[in-house]
Amino acid sequence: MTPPRIAAGLGLRTTSSGGELRVYSASATSMEIVLFDEADPNWIVKTIPMTRDANDVWHGRSRSLSPGRRYALRADGPGGPQNAFNPERLLIDPYARGLVRVGDSRWRSVIVDDNFNWNGSTKPNTPLDATVIYEMHVRGFSKLNPDVPAELRGTYAGLAHEASIAALKDLGVTAVELLPVHALVSEQRLKKQGLRNYWGYNTLNFFSPHSAYATAAAQAEGPDAVLREFKGMVKLLHEAGLEVILDVVYNHTSEEGPFGPTVSLRGLDNANYYRQDAHGAYIDVTGCGNTVNFGNDAPVQLVLDSLRYWANEVQIDGFRFDLAATLGRDADVHFDPRHPLLDGILNDPGLHGVKMIAEPWDVGMGGWQTGNFAPGWTEWNDRYRDRMRDFWLTDIARERSSGSAGSGIGRFATRLAGSSNTFSAERGPLASLNFITAHDGFTLADLTAYDRKHNQGNGESNRDGTDNNNSFNHGVEGPTSEPAIIAARRKAMRNLLGTLLFSAGVPMLTAGDEFGRSQRGNNNAYCHDSELTWLSWQREPWQDELRTVTRRLIELRRENPALRPVHFARLGETTAGASEMDWFDAGGDPMDEDDWHSPEARTLQYLAASTPDREEFNRILLIVHATESPTTVTLPAHEGVVGYEVLWDSADDSLGGMGVSGPSPEILSPGSLLSIAGTSMRLLRAH
Repeated sequence: MTPPRIAAGLGLRTTSSGGELRVYSASATSMEIVLFDEADPNWIVKTIPMTRDANDVWHGRSRSLSPGRRYALRADGPGGPQNAFNPERLLIDPYARGLVRVGDSRWRSVIVDDNFNWNGSTKPNTPLDATVIYEMHVRGFSKLNPDVPAELRGTYAGLAHEASIAALKDLGVTAVELLPVHALVSEQRLKKQGLRNYWGYNTLNFFSPHSAYATAAAQAEGPDAVLREFKGMVKLLHEAGLEVILDVVYNHTSEEGPFGPTVSLRGLDNANYYRQDAHGAYIDVTGCGNTVNFGNDAPVQLVLDSLRYWANEVQIDGFRFDLAATLGRDADVHFDPRHPLLDGILNDPGLHGVKMIAEPWDVGMGGWQTGNFAPGWTEWNDRYRDRMRDFWLTDIARERSSGSAGSGIGRFATRLAGSSNTFSAERGPLASLNFITAHDGFTLADLTAYDRKHNQGNGESNRDGTDNNNSFNHGVEGPTSEPAIIAARRKAMRNLLGTLLFSAGVPMLTAGDEFGRSQRGNNNAYCHDSELTWLSWQREPWQDELRTVTRRLIELRRENPALRPVHFARLGETTAGASEMDWFDAGGDPMDEDDWHSPEARTLQYLAASTPDREEFNRILLIVHATESPTTVTLPAHEGVVGYEVLWDSADDSLGGMGVSGPSPEILSPGSLLSIAGTSMRLLRAH
């Protein structure tokens, strides 16, 4: 497949004499622009015939194509199983910068005035190794925050409010990753059930911000004001040093299956925009009813144009691509890591310096592609997620029931050090987006409190959501007043947070995990726009303590570059930006082959030394002990190390346990004996 041959400049271009609209369709035989009265969105005031050029791009010009104008498209063409033309149907321009709803399910494209004064605001350009991502929902983050004015709660402006920014800065994260904010709608099934798609993975248009997340005042004023509010949010976050990453859904659209609503791409060129077999049946590798066909040029061009718009006109810092394996499927539906779209995303000059994060799978044949994307991509590492959950949760459950955890330290250590068995040396540890939880699945608190999903409220008789949670309820399903169980759950959360923030790679924290937010065992709360999914700002003392722990862990990551290697260390070589790693057993001796593979070996001492690139030399010791029986370790002797200073202990949730209790910390000599509580980890700085 060659790069897209479609000329640049699709969509609307305004001039002093009006505007020109350019729309791609290889299958249509006629197309026209429909203009509406500004006061009555149903009153057609003019139609403009369009002409097709040699590249199957349709052109229409009019002095009436100016900011504020509402318009739609109508297309006609041949019948047949692969087409869906209806010359009476009013369609959304795929490149529309603004949309307004007309009735329940009809839309009008709107020409926006996109002028905005950035006032010198620039992107923070946080290095990837220094990045800590906070995955969040625009509405859910501020909806309940009493420090945000009521009219701003749950909006773009609410996220940009000083109280929201202060909370993010205090926590220490460097980037917010927003669940989908492209214009979206709920699926037909959810509407019939009286539910809505809260997460937003059902995109209506790839260029328009979702207006329902704007303030009521901006919505009333129109798409221009919605876009200004969105840009204003980005500007204020940037001024606070926070990057903005968008979770984008290009793999499918809200048009659903062949009998779903036809609002845009299907009505313009069903045969070229969606994957179909020779009989017109949809090939669905997304599980959402349709799959955008990136074996064709037009969808590739559409996505690249959309990304450039958001990255440049709206100043977005990065993108997380939902079901990114779909974006790399060729004309034969096979995944190709050098697919023109994937290459274009990395190499387009208009996207230089933008962070690109792949969810490296879809539900089609050969859809699991973790580790197989090209250099330049960072990937959600599901192997990391599952191993760390097993290590601290299901292994402990197994130990209680059988007396043996069943797996040792080796696989845990590999993930801790950057997953070199998944990502090539060329890509390094920053190819791994490490996460314990995400929007999809149990929250961190629920991982420690539920063995089974509890999704009855989703309207699917508890059939939806994964059954493979790798969770452990510690003896009781759900809430309990038993002190020992409560203590074990909270320590498990601290262990998981510590593991996430001390691992090589790029950490992603899910909003609310920093204070133990629960969804009452629902691991697929995509259809709940309620207090079940919104962040609570009224917290119990233990939740504030856990948030303080999380803040301290992020601070420790920032202060210790040995935890943040850019490259994998090479045996016998010193590589700038890598961390030299030494591994010791509980006795302080170097680990041997038996230690790595023994299922009984559950104690590890990990000594990492940075190789200075742009930061000062740094060396840390991480002690991991993952059985419920306490133990004693001998601090390892190592050339150049004269002592160790305790920085954090997961067994202690007090300030003292975080190494900030006094001005003169105790320095422990190599060879010292250190008592370690069961299922805990401890971070020390080596001097």
